[in-house]
Amino acid sequence: MSEDQRKTILIIEDELDIQEMLAFNLRNEGFRVLCSVSGEEGFHKAVEKMPHLILLDLMLPGINGLEVCRRLRRNPELDSIKVIMLTAKSEEADIVSGLELGADDYVTKPFSHRVLLARINSLLRRESTNSSSAEEEVLEFKGLKIHPGRHEILADGESVDLTSSEFKALQIMASRPGWVFSRYQIVDGVHGPGHVVTGRTIDVLMVSLRKKLHGYSSCIETVRGVGYRFRQP
Repeated sequence: MSEDQRKTILIIEDELDIQEMLAFNLRNEGFRVLCSVSGEEGFHKAVEKMPHLILLDLMLPGINGLEVCRRLRRNPELDSIKVIMLTAKSEEADIVSGLELGADDYVTKPFSHRVLLARINSLLRRESTNSSSAEEEVLEFKGLKIHPGRHEILADGESVDLTSSEFKALQIMASRPGWVFSRYQIVDGVHGPGHVVTGRTIDVLMVSLRKKLHGYSSCIETVRGVGYRFRQP
Protein backbone atom coordinates (compact mmCIF):
# COMPACT_ATOMS: atom_id res chain seq x y z
CA MET A 1 0.00 0.00 0.00
CA SER A 2 1.38 3.37 -0.98
CA GLU A 3 1.85 6.24 1.46
CA ASP A 4 -1.09 8.12 -0.09
CA GLN A 5 -3.44 5.13 0.28
CA ARG A 6 -2.80 4.59 3.97
CA LYS A 7 -5.58 5.44 6.39
CA THR A 8 -4.76 7.91 9.15
CA ILE A 9 -5.64 7.16 12.77
CA LEU A 10 -5.39 9.76 15.53
CA ILE A 11 -4.80 8.39 19.04
CA ILE A 12 -5.92 10.75 21.84
CA GLU A 13 -4.59 9.05 24.97
CA ASP A 14 -2.72 10.52 27.93
CA GLU A 15 -1.29 7.22 29.22
CA LEU A 16 1.95 7.10 27.25
CA ASP A 17 2.51 3.37 27.57
CA ILE A 18 -0.91 2.66 26.07
CA GLN A 19 -0.45 5.34 23.41
CA GLU A 20 2.94 3.95 22.37
CA MET A 21 1.64 0.39 22.28
CA LEU A 22 -1.32 1.40 20.10
CA ALA A 23 0.85 3.47 17.78
CA PHE A 24 3.40 0.67 17.36
CA ASN A 25 0.78 -1.97 16.58
CA LEU A 26 -1.20 0.23 14.19
CA ARG A 27 1.89 1.30 12.27
CA ASN A 28 2.76 -2.37 11.88
CA GLU A 29 -0.69 -2.86 10.35
CA GLY A 30 0.06 -0.20 7.73
CA PHE A 31 -1.79 2.79 9.21
CA ARG A 32 -0.47 6.32 9.39
CA VAL A 33 -0.61 7.25 13.10
CA LEU A 34 -0.88 10.60 14.88
CA CYS A 35 -0.83 11.01 18.67
CA SER A 36 -2.07 13.53 21.24
CA VAL A 37 -2.01 13.48 25.04
CA SER A 38 -4.90 15.85 25.78
CA GLY A 39 -8.39 16.51 24.54
CA GLU A 40 -7.66 20.07 23.46
CA GLU A 41 -4.53 19.12 21.53
CA GLY A 42 -6.29 16.12 20.00
CA PHE A 43 -9.25 18.17 18.77
CA HIS A 44 -6.96 20.75 17.13
CA LYS A 45 -4.96 17.97 15.50
CA ALA A 46 -8.20 16.47 14.14
CA VAL A 47 -9.08 19.86 12.62
CA GLU A 48 -5.61 20.19 11.09
CA LYS A 49 -5.01 16.64 9.85
CA MET A 50 -8.55 15.26 9.23
CA PRO A 51 -7.84 11.63 10.21
CA HIS A 52 -10.07 8.81 9.01
CA LEU A 53 -10.58 7.50 12.54
CA ILE A 54 -9.91 8.60 16.13
CA LEU A 55 -9.16 6.37 19.11
CA LEU A 56 -10.45 8.57 21.92
CA ASP A 57 -9.78 7.99 25.61
CA LEU A 58 -12.62 9.27 27.80
CA MET A 59 -10.48 10.22 30.81
CA LEU A 60 -8.23 13.03 29.54
CA PRO A 61 -6.61 16.10 31.11
CA GLY A 62 -8.37 19.38 30.27
CA ILE A 63 -11.46 18.65 28.20
CA ASN A 64 -12.47 15.00 28.48
CA GLY A 65 -13.21 12.54 25.70
CA LEU A 66 -16.96 13.13 25.80
CA GLU A 67 -16.45 16.85 25.19
CA VAL A 68 -14.03 16.11 22.33
CA CYS A 69 -16.68 13.84 20.77
CA ARG A 70 -19.33 16.54 21.21
CA ARG A 71 -17.13 19.11 19.43
CA LEU A 72 -16.35 16.70 16.60
CA ARG A 73 -20.02 16.00 15.94
CA ARG A 74 -20.96 19.68 16.06
CA ASN A 75 -18.41 20.50 13.35
CA PRO A 76 -19.75 19.63 9.86
CA GLU A 77 -16.21 19.23 8.52
CA LEU A 78 -15.29 16.69 11.23
CA ASP A 79 -18.60 14.88 11.66
CA SER A 80 -17.70 12.06 9.26
CA ILE A 81 -14.58 11.05 11.21
CA LYS A 82 -15.10 7.65 12.84
CA VAL A 83 -14.65 7.60 16.63
CA ILE A 84 -13.87 4.62 18.85
CA MET A 85 -13.95 5.39 22.57
CA LEU A 86 -11.30 3.89 24.85
CA THR A 87 -12.39 3.67 28.47
CA ALA A 88 -11.15 2.02 31.63
CA LYS A 89 -14.70 2.14 32.95
CA SER A 90 -17.13 -0.66 32.19
CA GLU A 91 -20.14 1.25 33.51
CA GLU A 92 -22.93 1.33 30.98
CA ALA A 93 -23.60 5.02 31.63
CA ASP A 94 -20.21 6.08 30.21
CA ILE A 95 -20.66 3.96 27.11
CA VAL A 96 -24.21 5.19 26.56
CA SER A 97 -23.15 8.84 26.99
CA GLY A 98 -20.46 8.49 24.34
CA LEU A 99 -22.77 6.76 21.88
CA GLU A 100 -25.44 9.40 22.44
CA LEU A 101 -22.87 12.04 21.49
CA GLY A 102 -22.17 10.25 18.23
CA ALA A 103 -19.24 7.89 18.90
CA ASP A 104 -19.29 4.95 16.49
CA ASP A 105 -17.93 2.25 18.79
CA TYR A 106 -16.12 1.57 22.05
CA VAL A 107 -13.66 -0.82 23.69
CA THR A 108 -12.96 -1.12 27.41
CA LYS A 109 -9.46 -1.39 28.86
CA PRO A 110 -7.70 -3.72 29.00
CA PHE A 111 -8.50 -4.69 25.41
CA SER A 112 -7.20 -7.19 22.88
CA HIS A 113 -5.24 -5.70 20.00
CA ARG A 114 -6.94 -8.15 17.63
CA VAL A 115 -10.40 -7.10 18.80
CA LEU A 116 -9.54 -3.41 18.50
CA LEU A 117 -8.09 -3.93 15.02
CA ALA A 118 -11.24 -5.78 13.95
CA ARG A 119 -13.38 -2.87 15.19
CA ILE A 120 -11.18 -0.35 13.34
CA ASN A 121 -11.27 -2.29 10.08
CA SER A 122 -15.04 -2.77 10.36
CA LEU A 123 -15.62 0.98 10.69
CA LEU A 124 -13.26 1.84 7.86
CA ARG A 125 -14.94 -0.73 5.61
CA ARG A 126 -18.30 0.86 6.38
CA GLU A 127 -16.83 4.24 5.42
CA SER A 128 -15.65 2.83 2.09
CA THR A 129 -19.01 1.19 1.46
CA ASN A 130 -20.86 4.41 2.22
CA SER A 131 -18.61 6.44 -0.06
CA SER A 132 -19.19 4.05 -2.98
CA SER A 133 -22.95 3.68 -2.52
CA ALA A 134 -24.13 6.57 -4.70
CA GLU A 135 -26.16 4.16 -6.84
CA GLU A 136 -28.12 2.70 -3.91
CA GLU A 137 -31.87 3.03 -4.13
CA VAL A 138 -33.38 6.14 -2.59
CA LEU A 139 -36.13 5.32 -0.08
CA GLU A 140 -39.08 7.69 -0.32
CA PHE A 141 -42.13 7.90 1.89
CA LYS A 142 -44.72 10.61 2.44
CA GLY A 143 -42.65 13.60 3.56
CA LEU A 144 -39.57 11.48 4.34
CA LYS A 145 -36.68 10.73 1.97
CA ILE A 146 -33.64 8.56 2.69
CA HIS A 147 -30.73 8.88 0.25
CA PRO A 148 -28.03 6.25 1.06
CA GLY A 149 -25.55 7.50 -1.54
CA ARG A 150 -25.61 11.03 -0.14
CA HIS A 151 -25.99 9.81 3.45
CA GLU A 152 -28.88 12.26 3.62
CA ILE A 153 -32.28 12.31 5.34
CA LEU A 154 -34.91 14.87 4.33
CA ALA A 155 -38.05 15.41 6.41
CA ASP A 156 -40.53 17.69 4.63
CA GLY A 157 -37.59 18.97 2.61
CA GLU A 158 -35.46 19.80 5.65
CA SER A 159 -32.16 17.98 6.26
CA VAL A 160 -32.01 15.77 9.37
CA ASP A 161 -28.56 15.48 10.99
CA LEU A 162 -27.92 11.87 12.04
CA THR A 163 -24.82 10.03 13.22
CA SER A 164 -23.59 7.20 10.98
CA SER A 165 -25.07 4.60 13.37
CA GLU A 166 -28.45 6.34 13.48
CA PHE A 167 -28.52 6.67 9.69
CA LYS A 168 -27.65 3.01 9.16
CA ALA A 169 -30.26 1.82 11.69
CA LEU A 170 -32.97 3.91 10.01
CA GLN A 171 -31.93 2.75 6.55
CA ILE A 172 -32.05 -0.91 7.64
CA MET A 173 -35.56 -0.62 9.07
CA ALA A 174 -36.96 1.64 6.32
CA SER A 175 -35.77 -0.79 3.63
CA ARG A 176 -38.46 -3.19 4.89
CA PRO A 177 -41.37 -1.18 6.29
CA GLY A 178 -43.48 -3.10 8.79
CA TRP A 179 -40.81 -5.78 9.28
CA VAL A 180 -39.75 -6.27 12.89
CA PHE A 181 -35.99 -6.23 13.51
CA SER A 182 -34.53 -7.60 16.73
CA ARG A 183 -31.92 -5.58 18.58
CA TYR A 184 -29.31 -8.14 17.53
CA GLN A 185 -30.24 -7.77 13.85
CA ILE A 186 -29.90 -4.00 14.14
CA VAL A 187 -26.51 -4.34 15.85
CA ASP A 188 -25.28 -6.67 13.09
CA GLY A 189 -26.55 -4.29 10.41
CA VAL A 190 -25.00 -1.21 11.99
CA HIS A 191 -21.71 -2.59 13.36
CA GLY A 192 -21.24 -5.90 11.57
CA PRO A 193 -21.59 -9.52 12.77
CA GLY A 194 -20.03 -10.47 16.09
CA HIS A 195 -20.20 -6.98 17.57
CA VAL A 196 -21.18 -7.07 21.24
CA VAL A 197 -23.31 -4.29 22.71
CA THR A 198 -26.08 -4.27 25.27
CA GLY A 199 -29.75 -4.08 24.36
CA ARG A 200 -29.80 -0.79 26.25
CA THR A 201 -27.34 0.67 23.72
CA ILE A 202 -29.78 0.06 20.86
CA ASP A 203 -32.64 1.49 22.93
CA VAL A 204 -30.63 4.69 23.46
CA LEU A 205 -29.88 4.83 19.73
CA MET A 206 -33.61 4.62 18.96
CA VAL A 207 -34.48 7.32 21.49
CA SER A 208 -31.94 9.65 19.88
CA LEU A 209 -33.19 8.77 16.38
CA ARG A 210 -36.80 9.55 17.33
CA LYS A 211 -35.83 12.92 18.79
CA LYS A 212 -34.05 13.94 15.61
CA LEU A 213 -36.91 12.84 13.36
CA HIS A 214 -39.26 15.23 15.21
CA GLY A 215 -42.67 14.92 13.51
CA TYR A 216 -41.73 11.56 12.08
CA SER A 217 -40.69 10.00 15.39
CA SER A 218 -43.74 7.73 15.34
CA CYS A 219 -42.24 5.98 12.30
CA ILE A 220 -39.93 4.15 14.72
CA GLU A 221 -42.17 1.73 16.56
CA THR A 222 -41.17 -0.42 19.54
CA VAL A 223 -42.37 -4.01 19.45
CA ARG A 224 -42.24 -5.12 23.07
CA GLY A 225 -40.09 -8.12 23.75
CA VAL A 226 -38.91 -8.29 20.14
CA GLY A 227 -37.30 -5.12 18.77
CA TYR A 228 -38.21 -2.26 16.43
CA ARG A 229 -39.90 -1.63 13.10
CA PHE A 230 -40.40 1.22 10.68
CA ARG A 231 -43.95 2.36 9.97
CA GLN A 232 -44.57 4.44 6.89
CA PRO A 233 -45.72 7.99 7.68
